[in-house]
Amino acid sequence: MNIQNLIIFKLNSLYHILKEIDQDLHFNIIEIQNENLLHDEIKNLKNFLVITKKELHNIDNQYVLEKTPIKISQLIEKINIKFLRIQFSNQLEIKINDYLIDLNARELSLNNKKLKLTEKEISIILYLSHKKIPVTIKELQLNVWKYQSDIETHTVETHVYRLRKKIFKTFNDENFIISKKNGYKIK
Repeated sequence: MNIQNLIIFKLNSLYHILKEIDQDLHFNIIEIQNENLLHDEIKNLKNFLVITKKELHNIDNQYVLEKTPIKISQLIEKINIKFLRIQFSNQLEIKINDYLIDLNARELSLNNKKLKLTEKEISIILYLSHKKIPVTIKELQLNVWKYQSDIETHTVETHVYRLRKKIFKTFNDENFIISKKNGYKIK
C-alpha cells in the first residue's frame, strides 16, 4: 500500500494535534515551516497532501484550511477525500513505454499527437501492457471480450489489426503492438 504523506505547512498547532492522535490515523504526518524545504520534500514523495492556510503556487495536492475552527473528524474526512481524489486522478493516466493513455479522454498520446480510442481498444492495450509474454487470441477473447467459445471468430484479429493501423497512421509506429506467432505483445 502506498503511504499517504500529510504535510502540515506553517500550522504548528494542527501538526501537534494530529501527532497526538496519529496512531488512529493512517498518514505519515510531516511538519514543514519553510517553503524551500517544502519543495525539496515533495520532490521525493509520490502520495502527498499539503495542508496550508493559503494557496501555494506550483504545488499540486494541497488543501487550504480556510474555515477554522473545524472539527477534527470533519478535517480527517476532508483529508481522506482529497487523498482519494489524488489516487483517482493518478489512475486516469497510464504510461506505456513512451505513450500516455488518458482514460477519461480515451486518448493515446505521444509528442503532442493524440489518437482517440474506443473503450475496447483501451482494454486491449491495457491488457497487453500488463503481460510480458505474447497474449493469445483465445486469452484476449476470454479476458477482454469475456467471450469463451470453440467457435472460430476473427473479432480479436480484426480489432487488433484496426488498432495497429490507427496507431501507425497517427504515430508512424508499426511496432507498438507486435504480432507474434503465438499472439500479440506490446513492444
